[in-house]
Amino acid sequence: MAGSKADWRRLNRANWEERVRVHLGPRGYDLRALRAGRGRLRIVETELGPVSGLRILHLQCHIGTDSLALAQRGAEVVGLDFSPAAIEAARGLAAELGLSHQVRFVTADIYDALSAIPEPASFDGVFVTWGAICWLPNIHAWAEVVARFLKPGGFFYFAEGHPAALVFADSAGTGDWPGFFMPYLGRAPLIEADPHDYADPEARLANATTHQWLHPVGDVVTALIEAGLRLDWLHEHDRVPWRMFNCLVQDEAGLYRWPDQPWLPLAYSLRACRNASASG
Repeated sequence: MAGSKADWRRLNRANWEERVRVHLGPRGYDLRALRAGRGRLRIVETELGPVSGLRILHLQCHIGTDSLALAQRGAEVVGLDFSPAAIEAARGLAAELGLSHQVRFVTADIYDALSAIPEPASFDGVFVTWGAICWLPNIHAWAEVVARFLKPGGFFYFAEGHPAALVFADSAGTGDWPGFFMPYLGRAPLIEADPHDYADPEARLANATTHQWLHPVGDVVTALIEAGLRLDWLHEHDRVPWRMFNCLVQDEAGLYRWPDQPWLPLAYSLRACRNASASG
C-alpha cells in the first residue's frame, strides 16, 4: 500500500495526538520519579555522561519527560515535537515542576526544525531516544537536521529499539512468541491500523492507522557519517524500556528482557560528534 506524503504525516500526527491523553492517564507514563525531582533515563543514564551547563536539543520529545529529566540534571533544553497536544502537555509539566525557565518546547515537524528553531550550530548536544525514527521516511534528511544543529565538537546521543528485533511482532506470532512482521531490509512503509498503545494495554485508539519505517542500523550510521558526524561508539542492549513483546519479563531496573536467553538485541545506542573544525 502507498499513501501520499501528506497522508503519512497527517495520520501519524493524529495517532500521537490521541496518545497524549493516554500517556498522561492513570495507566500511562509513570511520572513519579520526574515529579520527585529526578526523572529516570534508563539505559541512557549510564552512557550519556554529565549534561549540567550544556545546551541540548531534544528532537521528537513527545510530552517532554526526557527533556525535563535532562533539565533536572542541569541542562538547558529545547524540545521539539510535531504534536501540538504533546507540546501543550510538555509545557504543563515544565510549569508544574518549576522548569519553564530552563526548558523551551516548540511545535514543528522534525524536517522543518531549522525553520522552527533558526539556531544552527548552537547546541552542545542533540538527543533522540526511543520509538522516534520509525515514524520518519527519510533517515538521511533526519541525520542532516541533527548535524546542522550541533556546534563544532558537539555530540549526538541516540537510543532506539533494535531493528533486528522490530522485524517481529506479537500480532504475527503464534502462541507465546512473536512472529515475522516486516523485513529488515525492506525499507517500504508499513501501513497498519493498530488501536493498541504500548504504555496502556487497555487503551484503544480511534486514530489507529499509521505509517512506519524500519531503518537498519547500517542506514542510520551511514546517514550520520554522510551528514558530517564521527561515530564514537555503538552499543547493543539485551533490554529495552518498554514491553516490546508480551513474552519479555521485567528486571529489577524496570527494563524488559527475554525470559531465558538474550536471543536478539532489543535496543541499541550510539554517540557521534561533529568535527571540531566544521563550519556552520
